[in-house]
Amino acid sequence: MDLTEKKVASAEIFEGKVIRVTVDKVNLPNGAESIREIVHHKGAVCVIPVTDDGDVVCVKQFRYAHGEVLLEIPAGKLEINDTDPEEAARRELEEETGAKCKELKYLGKLYTSPAIFTEVIHMYLATGLTFGETHPDEDEFLETERIPLETLKDMVMRGEIPDSKTQVCVLRAFLELNG
Repeated sequence: MDLTEKKVASAEIFEGKVIRVTVDKVNLPNGAESIREIVHHKGAVCVIPVTDDGDVVCVKQFRYAHGEVLLEIPAGKLEINDTDPEEAARRELEEETGAKCKELKYLGKLYTSPAIFTEVIHMYLATGLTFGETHPDEDEFLETERIPLETLKDMVMRGEIPDSKTQVCVLRAFLELNG
């Protein structure tokens, strides 16, 4: 069975700095029509930086949409001129933690909410870290915290970290580094 939905028409209903929203009319596999509301996003990167001692350099920041400070791994949206997510990952790592890495391993992509968002987050594991000064964006206020990878994995499994990109990267990195 072909499960593909075919776009018949599309209307943009909002365009902002980070997202745009369309309402699309689609033909369903059974021939019926339906509506899909889609939030378009340029994409993002996230990096799990693991020190030689096995600590993860995390960031804490206030997330307005949820009204709370979250513990996360460094991340950021792709900029207009970002054609290579790896370059963006290196930039975000240095901006948020002051770290540069010798190795940056691609861990895959994450669809944050595939029913309505086009956002793809490219996930990376950074090792061989050296540290300098942080230089976050002017509207970005962060605190860094080092947490052992195994402790962070346990925090994910206890449901203490609600951020999906952090959950996935912590588990992927733990398996990658511990067989």
